[in-house]
Amino acid sequence: MDILFFMFLAAGATAMGLAMLAICAPRPTRVRVIASGVVVLFLPTVYFQFTELLSKPKPIAFEWYEREQAKVEVLAVSLHEGEAIYLWLRFPDSREPRSYVAPWNVKVAEKFEKVLEEAVKQDGKVEMRDPFSKRSLQDWGDLSVEIIPPPVPPMKLPQIPPPVRKI
Repeated sequence: MDILFFMFLAAGATAMGLAMLAICAPRPTRVRVIASGVVVLFLPTVYFQFTELLSKPKPIAFEWYEREQAKVEVLAVSLHEGEAIYLWLRFPDSREPRSYVAPWNVKVAEKFEKVLEEAVKQDGKVEMRDPFSKRSLQDWGDLSVEIIPPPVPPMKLPQIPPPVRKI
């Protein structure tokens, strides 16, 4: 969400720059008024589109910023047979999850179903290695997904009885 402000600022500055060029150029007044009106209508439209874009899952093939991530935690998977595989992933250095969409693949869907069922039984979490590498996008059937069991809580130290006093 924090990037939304900067994206809107860049789009607004670009629109204002183009409007200033249209307004300051030697053109008829009608063209200047139209350019100002276009900028006024452009800014709310861009803001609405940016906020709408935040709710859509990102295609896995379009991920370039986090492409070098070695592991991600799979929080949820939604399988829409014949259409797509929707993933909810959390990166190791982030608190908030991200939504992605992958092309439909029967092998991957079956593997995710099996691994998620096992993880629920073991009360563990699912991690995916190299989720955005070019190799894994081509070999979706050989996707490396593993179950991480929950950490074992440390055992309490046995209580040592106090020393007996000799009288």
